[in-house]
Amino acid sequence: MEVAWNSHVLEVTYTVLGWVAFVIWSCSLYPQVFLNYFRKSVVGLNFNYLLLNNTKHTLYLIYNTALYFSPAVQFQYQVKYGFDEMIPVAANDVAFSTHCVLLTAVLLIQVAIYERGDQSLSKITIGIITTVWITVAICSFIAFPSKSWLWLISIFNIMQVILATIKYIPQAVMNFKRKSTCGFSIGNILLDFTGGMTNYSQMVTQSIDQNSWVNFSGNIGKVLLSLVSIFFDILFMCQHYVLYPSMSVASTQPSKLNEKLTEPLIKSHVQPVTANIPVAESV
Repeated sequence: MEVAWNSHVLEVTYTVLGWVAFVIWSCSLYPQVFLNYFRKSVVGLNFNYLLLNNTKHTLYLIYNTALYFSPAVQFQYQVKYGFDEMIPVAANDVAFSTHCVLLTAVLLIQVAIYERGDQSLSKITIGIITTVWITVAICSFIAFPSKSWLWLISIFNIMQVILATIKYIPQAVMNFKRKSTCGFSIGNILLDFTGGMTNYSQMVTQSIDQNSWVNFSGNIGKVLLSLVSIFFDILFMCQHYVLYPSMSVASTQPSKLNEKLTEPLIKSHVQPVTANIPVAESV
């Protein structure tokens, strides 16, 4: 049963805020894509951040799609939270998740084809990703007999929130060690911050109209996603504009950022190693 809005103005405001958040958050991924393309380099962009981000958005896409399209999941949600409560996922949430999965995949492809120096994925990140997908498989196996679909996607939502919390840490630490944000697009952060604020405002609008804050507890993942994004965006803005401003604006060619040739993501043990042999000067 679809719950009606009490105010047409708030309904329109909710829809507008949702699609504005979608546009802003979607656009936030493009500055990094363009920066990588023009530099032909991903030096300065943390690979662990990218892989964690792609996994996080994949889980969030599953959650949003199931809750928005599946009548069975919607019924289980309303049984738990009340039939007078609105489903907390909008069409813009599904569109946003789909777009983010595609764009983060494009960024990973850029990692494979552009200059990347000697950076590689950490064992910690590989372990986290492996644990996530093993958990997904185990929980799916548990939920299938009883058809506990809401419980299952809620687990996915919790995991995407955890990934959203830790995904920024590798990039923040990398900026700190390099004392620079060169190679990491600040445009991405500014748009992400604006999108987070708009997304949070959309949820507040729904709660005001329904005179209920179940919208927040019923979709705690969306709430935490906005708050975590805002926190780390402020941190990155401080790094870019306050802590390392002179380093960030320095114009450096990719070949000077790292004098090494682009190395394969997976090194072969039989691959010959080029040695630096001094050349005798001619007399």
